[in-house]
Amino acid sequence: MPIDEKIQLAHELFAKWGFSLRQDPRIGSLVVKLRQKIAASQKAMFDVGVAAVCRTCEEEEGGSCCGKGIEDKYNPTLLLMNLLLEQPLPAKRHTENSCYFLGEQGCSLAARHVICVNYLCGRIQHTIPLRDIIDLQTTNGEELDAVFILHEAIKKFIGS
Repeated sequence: MPIDEKIQLAHELFAKWGFSLRQDPRIGSLVVKLRQKIAASQKAMFDVGVAAVCRTCEEEEGGSCCGKGIEDKYNPTLLLMNLLLEQPLPAKRHTENSCYFLGEQGCSLAARHVICVNYLCGRIQHTIPLRDIIDLQTTNGEELDAVFILHEAIKKFIGS
């Protein structure tokens, strides 16, 4: 399914289920927990310098690992999670040869696919000290656990 159709479906799911999902105590607490884990991961990426390495690669060297086609990994439920996190989905691709979700300030999503959270290129692996990478991946693992748990809870709630 093309990404624009997945985004449309996520909006339809949100229109139908968003209020009920937000009112459900379990889903609501999982959204709060995920928001906290995402914030911790983002802070860790900035603190250890990963965000700076990625920005340099994208802005000064003409590309990044966020290439066109990465968006194909996303499903409507993961996109719905972004809407539950009050993160709008882009209406169009910002840069032709980049991921649909890569905007001027980096990824436009809050809840991201495992490959987007977990991937560390060779430059990062050689630039960032190993101890910092281990700490970052531990923090990112907690985010991914929270993404998975919420994703599965939403699927069960809406019966898909």
